[in-house]
Amino acid sequence: MTFCEDQLPSLIFFTILGLIFSLGGWAGVSFLVAFTLPYLGYRWLFFMLFMMAVSGTTMPFLGYLNMRFPSKPPVRMETVIREALMLGFYGDLLVWLQMGRVLTFPISLFILVCLAVLEFFIRIRESSRFTPRETRNG
Repeated sequence: MTFCEDQLPSLIFFTILGLIFSLGGWAGVSFLVAFTLPYLGYRWLFFMLFMMAVSGTTMPFLGYLNMRFPSKPPVRMETVIREALMLGFYGDLLVWLQMGRVLTFPISLFILVCLAVLEFFIRIRESSRFTPRETRNG
């Protein structure tokens, strides 16, 4: 399936992709919490499944926000997926810090601001890339 680069895929695409990620992630997380002990391998599996779950849960919402508030140049599909994965990484980082009992509100807010600034700079880089409107024939 190919998409036009000037157009974001429909919200149905992000909803289906989000459902696949979130159902698999939340089912795996609930299985790990209910039936396993926190050994090292299961802990890393928990982080991977939790990232999948949070990313899948937020993906339709992020797709809707990017459709509702369009930008110039238009956002591509990879951008929405990257934003969802960043939120999944943020959730993983918060859980990891809470396991070590070092999570505080200022730390979580600082990490959120850092990720938002990183996304801002990535979006600036994406918008500043040169793309010619038409190709010239000889």
